[in-house]
Amino acid sequence: MHLRKTLLVGWVSVALLSGCSLFNGEEDVVTMSPLPKVENQFTPTEVWNSSVGDGIGEFYSNLRPAWQGTTVFAADRHGVVKAMDADSGKEIWKADLSEKTGFFSSNRSALLSGGVTASGDHVYVGSERAVVYALNSNDGKIAWQTSVAGEAVSRPVVSDGLVLVHTSNGMLQGLSESDGKVQWTVNLDMPSLSLRGESAPVTAFGAAIVGGDNGRVSAVLMKEGQMIWQQRISQPSGATEIDRLNDVDTTPVVVEGVVYALGYNGNLTALDLRSGQIIWKREVGSVSDFIVDAGRIFVVDQNDRVMALNTQGGVSLWRQSDLLHRNLTAPVLYNGYLVVGDSEGYLHWLNTDDGRFVAQQKVDSSGFLSAPIVASDKLLIQAKSGDVYAFTR
Repeated sequence: MHLRKTLLVGWVSVALLSGCSLFNGEEDVVTMSPLPKVENQFTPTEVWNSSVGDGIGEFYSNLRPAWQGTTVFAADRHGVVKAMDADSGKEIWKADLSEKTGFFSSNRSALLSGGVTASGDHVYVGSERAVVYALNSNDGKIAWQTSVAGEAVSRPVVSDGLVLVHTSNGMLQGLSESDGKVQWTVNLDMPSLSLRGESAPVTAFGAAIVGGDNGRVSAVLMKEGQMIWQQRISQPSGATEIDRLNDVDTTPVVVEGVVYALGYNGNLTALDLRSGQIIWKREVGSVSDFIVDAGRIFVVDQNDRVMALNTQGGVSLWRQSDLLHRNLTAPVLYNGYLVVGDSEGYLHWLNTDDGRFVAQQKVDSSGFLSAPIVASDKLLIQAKSGDVYAFTR
């Protein structure tokens, strides 16, 4: 069978799928496209790089840095959380969330996996051990830690005094921003088989909008944890269990009263924010977050095609197919360019008007899994090795 990108990434060292037997017979192994030849129109400048622990190795831990003010925060899977000066990369503080097990034995890994979020006076990170940590942003000391309903494999989202956590068993929980106490829990339902990964919620007008492994997008009233509406955007279909996967693992995007959502083996769908009714849908599947900007939607699909569509019906504007199966990160817009990383450690810079390559650079041989972020005038990306790189253009 044809294995999608995320299945291959996750299956290396941890089970990407949960549920019953999946593989029956031989699988069709996809072939990574050769590195496209690019004549660089410019050379991005590396400003600094800094090591953050041991990274994630070959595990599917979607850790990415966070930025606030003049500080960058990043973490590794074992439990190291580090604050760095955004201009120089110099360490400001470092915390270790791994568990001490004895004088002569190694610490027990914290299994950090959900991404780092910086908001106000705290830095938040979740773990596969079903714990969410809040660290003081000025010194890295633990302000509180809370056991949640399941593995926290998506990044925490802070809004309206709550820390929102979407766990691997399909629970959306609202924790108090001040002390971490669970305020409410909403069950989003789970199928017997799903991809390893969960949608981080987006918030708008007092509601949290989140994708689920059941192919639905849900809107939840944050004040009380009550469901407002649910809408299915992906239907299970196909001959194999993989073909029938319909997770919505991407973070929805809300622009001018419209919710844009994207499912695996599903559709890119525009929904009315108030009612959840479908405005339009386009057959595009992905597990990577996407961008909505200036009337355009930038997507990396499940086969690593990079494409741009318009927001008025999802009409295709351009498609770049020279990076097929290179296990691309989610895209980011930086200084007018679209940037993605790949599993061989390259950054690819694309023209947003036509998708043509404008620059390419080898950065880290361990490769990239998490998307780049923009921190003021810099582009930041964390490699699987744990190294964080800062570039300018």
